[in-house]
Amino acid sequence: MDTTPDLSRRRWLRGGLGAKGPAQSLPWAVPWPQFSDGCTRCGDCLRACPEQIIVTADGGFPSIDFSRGACTFCGACATACAEPLFSPRSDSPWRQYAAFHDACLAQKGVHCRSCEDGCEPAAIRFRPRLGAVAVPELNEAACNGCGGCVAACPVGAIHMVKEEQA
Repeated sequence: MDTTPDLSRRRWLRGGLGAKGPAQSLPWAVPWPQFSDGCTRCGDCLRACPEQIIVTADGGFPSIDFSRGACTFCGACATACAEPLFSPRSDSPWRQYAAFHDACLAQKGVHCRSCEDGCEPAAIRFRPRLGAVAVPELNEAACNGCGGCVAACPVGAIHMVKEEQA
């Protein structure tokens, strides 16, 4: 496994050299600086994930790729890790919620409810609108950040937004 950080000009122009950590941390993972200091990049978490949504990101660190599917919060990644890099499973796995881009088909007037179908906690609803296509509305309190809607979206118009840690 190549663990060399991506120092290319493209990576630099996209926002840096990976100092902020992977795009999507693993559930229950400790904050990034602590995670990067302790992670051996062994790949045990990748192999343990039954959903196969954990991928190798910049520098060889694990990251979740929601385009591959949703996190079921099984905890296999945390259990497989030999390092003390995960909070107890009694804690919240992460604090994030779904957000919709302008590319959303429903917002462009095309009937699509794929994200609602992919949302197991039923945090996405489509409220009927008179004379128009219903658009998705998110109940942030109900959203567990599993990424099921991201995987279900046919145009990639959904991403996860991390809540600021209080």
